[in-house]
Amino acid sequence: MDITLATNLVKERLGIRTNVRDTYLTTITESVIKELEDEKGLVLDGANPYHLMFVVDYATWRYQSRDSDKAMPRHLQFRLHNLIIHTGGGGQ
Repeated sequence: MDITLATNLVKERLGIRTNVRDTYLTTITESVIKELEDEKGLVLDGANPYHLMFVVDYATWRYQSRDSDKAMPRHLQFRLHNLIIHTGGGGQ
């Protein structure tokens, strides 16, 4: 997965035009990908726009809810479950 592209899309989704938060946003994006691959057992395909946009939406939610204890939104939960089912992940 292209981290730079994913991070740039997160920035677009958040309306961020400067590079001030790039390190933080890149780290969040990388951690989301690592979590999905290592903890959820997903094999992400960087060429698959569905995978890319899930990473972007998940990283955006992580950034926006960094000081919140609220659970993951249902739409992200449903999409994550669908990814696990369709890619055969989560079988660890």
